[in-house]
Amino acid sequence: MVTARDIFSGFSVDDIDAARDFYRATLGLDVTDGPMGNLDIALPSGAHVFVYPKPNHEPASFTILNLVVDDIDAAVDELNGKGVVTKIYDDDAFPTDAKGIARGKSVGQGPDIAWFRDPAGNVMSVLQD
Repeated sequence: MVTARDIFSGFSVDDIDAARDFYRATLGLDVTDGPMGNLDIALPSGAHVFVYPKPNHEPASFTILNLVVDDIDAAVDELNGKGVVTKIYDDDAFPTDAKGIARGKSVGQGPDIAWFRDPAGNVMSVLQD
């Protein structure tokens, strides 16, 4: 077995300056510049995420970060007010409302959740459990 001293996640972006602004100003996260042109995002749990520039970046089609909130409607309104689009899926099998929120709690199928993309196209979510 590998004995890890620490574990962290990372993902790529195509524009580190746009990512810095988005994660810091739009999402309000603690973002610092790393020594290799990367970003370090400190999460509320104390964990860190490594964000690095990649010239041939391809956006993650899966959810890379899930932001847990107390009030999903307020969070979505705030994101939308900052220009973030939360209505990115239109699927009859997993419907979302006009705000882009899948109301899972109301039908007994998980949390209420809305997905959106960062400036590099990576998928993220905001959810209320």
